[in-house]
Amino acid sequence: MADLPKDPADNSTNTEAPRRKRKPIGWSMIFIAVLVAISVALVWRRDGIHGVTEILFSDLELFGGILPRVLAGCLLGAFIAEVLPHDKISRSLGPESGLRGLLISTAFGAILPGGPFTVYPVAAALLTVGADFGAAIALVVSWTLIGYGRAIAWELPILGTDFTLWRIALSLPIPILAGALGRIVYGHLHPKGTTK
Repeated sequence: MADLPKDPADNSTNTEAPRRKRKPIGWSMIFIAVLVAISVALVWRRDGIHGVTEILFSDLELFGGILPRVLAGCLLGAFIAEVLPHDKISRSLGPESGLRGLLISTAFGAILPGGPFTVYPVAAALLTVGADFGAAIALVVSWTLIGYGRAIAWELPILGTDFTLWRIALSLPIPILAGALGRIVYGHLHPKGTTK
């Protein structure tokens, strides 16, 4: 079938980076499946079928509660990947963004609300639209160490202001250092011009 002529009004160029294909079943999935099979066999041997079904129904209930949050986080990541301008994200958080990119990622991670169901899809979306591994590492480490939600909900009321402020101040350089180290290691593993 012949190619259709290009619309002269369409001046868009496809400059987006190709998306990485993900395997649905990898070594980690196989490892977890083997551990589950062994655990089922051990519980069956000790408690019989009743023990296995009780755990199964309890886990299905837990899964039902978590699934909406996982879905919302994945949708958030997918929409962020489509909405954010790839060229601006690549300039601001890409490999050439230097210290400024790591600082932006650290600040964003510190103020990002939500739990892992939000943070990890957002980090994956940023990787998809041009952020480098260092920026994504800085974001996740910053959310883990500096995230305001944990400080407000737990640290301030239980450990007090002095502890919280000192802990945050001492944690501030860690996401930047982790991101810089991530850039160095990733750069050595994947030099420019090689495929991912």
